[in-house]
Amino acid sequence: MFEILAFWGCMYELRDIFGGDCTRDMDISNAGSTWVGLVAGIVIGTIITWWVYNRQKKTSEKQDELLNHIADLEERNKTMLNKILSLEEKIEAMLEKIR
Repeated sequence: MFEILAFWGCMYELRDIFGGDCTRDMDISNAGSTWVGLVAGIVIGTIITWWVYNRQKKTSEKQDELLNHIADLEERNKTMLNKILSLEEKIEAMLEKIR
């Protein structure tokens, strides 16, 4: 595996993982460090993007659930108000009969 990465230059920090005969005085090439930085940035960016997307999705689902609950409560309140008004009209009609 290390032979495939050899065009980058010597990566002393990764010699234990991939093997090879790197010494401390050898250094990774600029192109190699650029690619390592890009790969690390892509991995970290992907993880952060997924985390943000997942949190926003969960928040959106909770908001939708709350809005649906509020709409149900509003409908119940309207129904209850209509029943109260209807009852009030019936009471008024009964009082008119008594008078």
